[in-house]
Amino acid sequence: MKDFAIELTHRPGELARVAEALSRYGVNIKALAGVAIDQHVVVRIIGDEAESTRTALERANIRFEEEEVVTVLLENRAGELATISAKLAQAGVNLRAIYLTGIVDDLVEVAIVADNPKKARRAVEER
Repeated sequence: MKDFAIELTHRPGELARVAEALSRYGVNIKALAGVAIDQHVVVRIIGDEAESTRTALERANIRFEEEEVVTVLLENRAGELATISAKLAQAGVNLRAIYLTGIVDDLVEVAIVADNPKKARRAVEER
């Protein structure tokens, strides 16, 4: 699974431009996160197919950074994020992004974008 980080300008229609590009290539968005701080805007997208997502962004001349995603299923209860983030910290993993990708019954799927995906995967698998 791949995460696509897109830096946008802080003006109306920027997200629409990205969404239209993805739509043209049939990309279904699995997860989406975004934040604007002052005039700096970053949107992170996980599409259902990395190749289609990459192609859509490239063809629309939308600049992006692509990174590997490590997913983890957590129980939907207090303290789970604290436990997993402590494991990542103990492994010396820096987070670039983390966001929720789904909830099913009592499980929460979390997407982790880390500076070292291999170390992150090992850390979260040690449960």
